[in-house]
Amino acid sequence: MKLSRPVSWFLLAFGAWSWCIWFTFVKNLWKDASGLAFNDAGDPTAYFWVHLVLAVTSFLLGTAIGIIGFRGVRALRREAARAESPSATGE
Repeated sequence: MKLSRPVSWFLLAFGAWSWCIWFTFVKNLWKDASGLAFNDAGDPTAYFWVHLVLAVTSFLLGTAIGIIGFRGVRALRREAARAESPSATGE
């Protein structure tokens, strides 16, 4: 399957965006002082565990999507380089 340039860049950007957003979220979740993520004894709550699972899942999906986008961009660049080389045109 061949991805177009805009789709490849979108997937790559989506993967990077996912990492930026969820990394910030986990950092804020870990520092939470409102009582949602940790109870009075300092133990993690169900809110913490559910959101941590969501974050880890999003990291994994963001990574997979970003890799697909990266491979698409890399393949398009290789294809463009091959088309520009004199040996590809038979000269």
